[in-house]
Amino acid sequence: MIDVDGSQLGIKPLPEALRIAKAAELDLVEVADQANPPVCRIMDYNKFKYEAQQRAKESRRKSTNVVVKEMKYRPKIGTGDFDTKTHKVHGFLAEGHKVKITIMFRGREMQHPELGRRILDRIAEQVADVGRVEIMPKQDGRNMTMVLGPDKKAQAAAAKKAAEAAAEAEAAGEGTTLVADPPAGNAAAGA
Repeated sequence: MIDVDGSQLGIKPLPEALRIAKAAELDLVEVADQANPPVCRIMDYNKFKYEAQQRAKESRRKSTNVVVKEMKYRPKIGTGDFDTKTHKVHGFLAEGHKVKITIMFRGREMQHPELGRRILDRIAEQVADVGRVEIMPKQDGRNMTMVLGPDKKAQAAAAKKAAEAAAEAEAAGEGTTLVADPPAGNAAAGA
């Protein structure tokens, strides 16, 4: 039998253990039924259950939910559409999501998978500061797919580089002082 503060009370018969727990206005809870003799503890069982629920709730809250987003491209995509979609992929990776890139081929485009491969390589190159290729490009029927995942090390390096650039820009800005020209109306009034 274990007391409220965790000290051992020794081996006690069940009626005596129940009497001790009742005197303390607490519950007698069996914590190790497989032991010989079984181990019981004096505790507030409702408080114990509540704290266990709170720990479980906290661990669920801290767990991250990785979502796989998908972005579809075509081999003949224009530069504006390419830049827009790639910017969106960059944002997904920065948020911590995985991104599945799909190049969809139609008709004669199937004869030129190198066009799709070139697009996937360009995407991987442009998002290298926030993500890395997890599954290399592969042809899957009429589609070519690649999976990108967030890269914490690359994101940290990019953030550090951006902070250094901001510090340099601020330092360069402190050396020069901007003086505003007085308005023309005031100069004429003073003469």
